[in-house]
Parts: sequence; C-alpha cells; structure tokens
Amino acid sequence: MSTSAKSQNNLIPILIIAGLFFIFGFVTWINGALIPFMKTINELTDAQSYLVASASYISFVVMALPASYILNKIGYRKGMSLGLFIMAIGALVFIPAAEARTYWVFLTGIFIQGLGMTILQTASNPYITILGPIESGAKRIAIMGIANKVAGALGSIIFGALLLSGIDAVKKQLATASEAEKATLLDTMADSVYLPYIIMASVLIILAILIRKAPLPHVEPTEDNSTTEHSASNKTIFQFPHLWLGVIALFVYVGAEVIAGDTIIAYGISLGFTGEEAKYFTTYTLLAMVATYALGVFLIPKYINQRTALVASAILGIVFSILILSTSGFISVLFVAALGIANALVWPAIWPLSIDGLGKHTKTASALLIMAISGGAFIPPLYGRIVDRSKSELIANGMNETEALATASTESYWILIPCYAIILFFAIWGHKMKVGSK
Repeated sequence: MSTSAKSQNNLIPILIIAGLFFIFGFVTWINGALIPFMKTINELTDAQSYLVASASYISFVVMALPASYILNKIGYRKGMSLGLFIMAIGALVFIPAAEARTYWVFLTGIFIQGLGMTILQTASNPYITILGPIESGAKRIAIMGIANKVAGALGSIIFGALLLSGIDAVKKQLATASEAEKATLLDTMADSVYLPYIIMASVLIILAILIRKAPLPHVEPTEDNSTTEHSASNKTIFQFPHLWLGVIALFVYVGAEVIAGDTIIAYGISLGFTGEEAKYFTTYTLLAMVATYALGVFLIPKYINQRTALVASAILGIVFSILILSTSGFISVLFVAALGIANALVWPAIWPLSIDGLGKHTKTASALLIMAISGGAFIPPLYGRIVDRSKSELIANGMNETEALATASTESYWILIPCYAIILFFAIWGHKMKVGSK
C-alpha cells in the first residue's frame, strides 16, 4: 500500500486502535484502587498487596511470544477479538474470588485479564507504529496514550469510589472487632466488586463481537537499506543490539510507570490521607501523562524528534524522583504524580527507536518489547519489599508504626532513579547501537 493511500485510509483504523488502548487503559489503571482494597480485605503486607501489579504484568512474559504466534495465524482482527474475550473471562473470575475472599483467586482473575491484554498490546502497538511513517510513530502512539490514560483516570475514579468508599471506617472497626465481626465486615467489603466486574465482562464481550467486523487494513513493516545490506550477518533477532537495549529500557520504564500510578493511593494513605482523599491521586498522575501526550502530539516530529523527547523525559524522571525523596506530605505526593510528565513520552519514543530498521524481524521484536512490560510485575513489588523492610527497621529503632510507614514509603522511591538512568542511557547512546552503524 502506498504512503498516500495509507494516509487516506488511516483514520478509522487509528480510532479503532485508540478504542482498544482505552479499554486496556481502563483495566490496567484500576490497580491503583485494587491494591489498598486487596490489602484490607485479605489482610496483606505492602509487598503482598503489590502482587496485584505482578499478576497483571507477569502475563506479558507468559503470553507475548504465543500472542505473536496467534496473530500470525489468525490475524489482527480475530486476535483482538480473542484478547477481549479472554479479558472478559478474567473479569468474571472476580465473582467467585469475592465470594471466597481468597487472594490467589483474585490474582488469577487479574492474570487472565493480563493474558487478554497481552494479545491486544502485541497486535496494537506494532500496528499503530507501522501504520504510517516511522518518524511520526511516537506521535501516533502518543495519541493512543491519551486514550489509554483518559480511560485510566476514569477507571481510577470509578473504582476508587466503588472499592475505597468507607475503607477508613472499616479499618477502624476491624481494629476492635471480634473474628466473626471481622469476617462479616471483610465479606461485605469484598462483595462490592460484583457489579462493576459483571458490567466490565459484559462490555468486553460486546466489544469482542463488534471488533470482528472492524475495518482494519493489513499492513506490514518495510525493510530499510541497512537491513538489506547486512542480511548476511543479521539472520537472527539477537544481532540487533539497539532492540535489546530498548527491551531493557522498556522493562525499567514500565516498572517506574506502574510505581507512579499504582503506589500513589497507598502512599497517600500511608501519609495520613483518608481513602476518600487518596482515591483521586492516581488520576493526578494520569492527567499529567495526558497533558504531556497532547504536547507530544503537537511537538513530534515537527519541532522535536523522538530521541530528544526521550532524553528530556529521563532527566525529568530523575529530577522528580529526587524531589519525592526531598519533600514530605502532599508536596511529595504531587511529585509522584508529576512522574506522569516524565513517563508520558517514554513508551511512544522507545517503540519506534527500538524497531527501526528491523524489517522482517519486527513482529518478533514487538513480542519481545511486549514481554518487557513485565517490568510492572517485578519492580513495584520490589518497592513494596523495600518499604516493608525499611518500616521494620525504623520500628525496631523506636519509631511508631504510622510514622515508620510514612517514612519508609517515601524513602523507598529511590528505586526510581536507576530506572530513569537506564532510560537516559538508551536515549543518548543505546538506540544508536545498530548493526552497520559507525
């Protein structure tokens, strides 16, 4: 298909893919509300509660390569429909999970939803990247990011209201309740997931049926001259250093992004904010991302290139991380939210820089980049473990539990600094490490 023909026919496919980004944005970003909710109803430690993020993001390791195989066999449209059906099944698992109030069943439902999202992500990210010129790939993905984060903000507010309403009163009652009273209180709280997840499953099933009729044209990546010239040496995916560095950068980025979005509500509660107040904090992060995505759509590639945007994002990430550690209270919360500014253009920039020049290897490379989303499964729980360990040490040194949790939660954000340093390395040097480059 010629470039002019693509330009004429791209609007409807872009809107369809934006709709899919909206869906998995909504499902992904409700984790910020689920983490403190699960911590309460299942009486978990901080580290255990962040397994909510692990269950969601570890699915990208399990399913990315199989998803690539599935898409090669059945195509984008059927693959996207399958992904939506699988997500619906995961939503329905929440019903027996709430009935039993069993953490591993909740995690199973989240994991199944993650499998479905992996198929959607494996299809939609490379699709939107190669739907036009590679130079403007970050711009198109930024548009997708707006849809994703607007949905995330809505999901965070809606599920925060549904799941966290009255959580502070419940915690106070639990402190003095008998075992029987405690079980009744927690069972009642767990029941609040029934209606939202039944509605979610219904919507996903309807969309899965509708997407089968969607007008999505077939597009394929083109091989550039450098790939052709070095075809003798570039026989495997392992011979593209810039791709593997992109995978590492994406791994730490997703971990940092999930920390910024999924820990901020629990962080606010640890600082003494009520659940009613803290439920809006994830929305602050996402709105910061949406505003920066919109700026990226305007600036890229006309005024700045993808590399410059990535360098600026990494530097801002380091600066904001230091400011989180250097401040306290609501100001510190605002700097966690400000990480949304640093994070917004990282994903859109890493993708085109990583798959540039891969030609026939693009589909496999895309699966590897999708697997890097598993950074969200490992880095947030590591943050939780650091919080737990630091809190225990502070209590052992005589600090009261409330103050120890607040201090540990703040100090543990140091983990973000090396993440952004790795992204900065990729932005300045890593993406240039291509076969045949000098």
